[in-house]
Amino acid sequence: MRFRQVTDWLVSAAARMVICAVQTCSLESLDRMCWLVAKVLADWIPVRRRTIDENLHLLLGEKPTREYAKMRRLMWHHLLLMICEIAIAPRKIHRWNWRDFFYFRDKNSAFRILVDSRPTILVTGHFGNFELAGYVTGLFGFPSTTIARQLDNPYLHKYLSEFRSLGGQHLLDKGRAAGAVQELLDRGGTVAMLADQHAGDKGCWVDFLGRQASCHKGLALLALTSKAPMVVCYCRRQGRPLQFEMGVTGIADPNTVESQLESVQGLTTWYNRRLEEAIYMAPSQYWWLHRRWRDRPKSKKNVVDSAPQ
Repeated sequence: MRFRQVTDWLVSAAARMVICAVQTCSLESLDRMCWLVAKVLADWIPVRRRTIDENLHLLLGEKPTREYAKMRRLMWHHLLLMICEIAIAPRKIHRWNWRDFFYFRDKNSAFRILVDSRPTILVTGHFGNFELAGYVTGLFGFPSTTIARQLDNPYLHKYLSEFRSLGGQHLLDKGRAAGAVQELLDRGGTVAMLADQHAGDKGCWVDFLGRQASCHKGLALLALTSKAPMVVCYCRRQGRPLQFEMGVTGIADPNTVESQLESVQGLTTWYNRRLEEAIYMAPSQYWWLHRRWRDRPKSKKNVVDSAPQ
């Protein structure tokens, strides 16, 4: 245990030093460095190469090797730049200048839900810079509670939690969230969740980017039982570092929802379709190294569900 604590502290200290170095660099320099490291990770070091290429096959189909290599480089560049943006955002983005960095598409529909007295569930995925989305939403004056798994390294977890709280965002441990989330929704609060995580064999299986994926049933259940509007949103980079478009691909409001969305299966299928819409806008900004798709148990029926487009 003592050895693990020392190792975690050393890793955290190294990460803090890297963050300090990042904060001293210009955005242009960081962008160039991210491109260089991305090429190394994509072409020379086989970091999750097999998983990435298998996932990209869903998007690209049968393509020449160079097409897969290009997409790997673009993805790694996005991930590395995302980390840099998280490190420097608190020093550059504040309540009075956020418009210099974020453009909010369809803001009226989203803000109308957020200012409502009813609870709200914000749904996104491992796409774009979702961490900065939570940060800047707090700056807008709409603090949310994000449900996430606690990092294995407690020192890094503490740092990430401190960053999230800067904009008014709160963090709730995924392992102990059930009762607290329901209490928060009962008070009319806002909950944010990453919805594209594998839920195991007993999850709700729906089509996602052309292949069956297991989704947690609790997300749809929370929306249905609490009568909370579900807002599927995204935050994608627009060409340059720290330039983003935030938008909404769909809102499932229980006051006006279609009958097909009044079930766990229907609502789960619906929000996955809306996540797909965001990913297709900028495929290179999705986490293709993420093990989103696993084999479905043969004992279960392969039911492909339909939902409104």
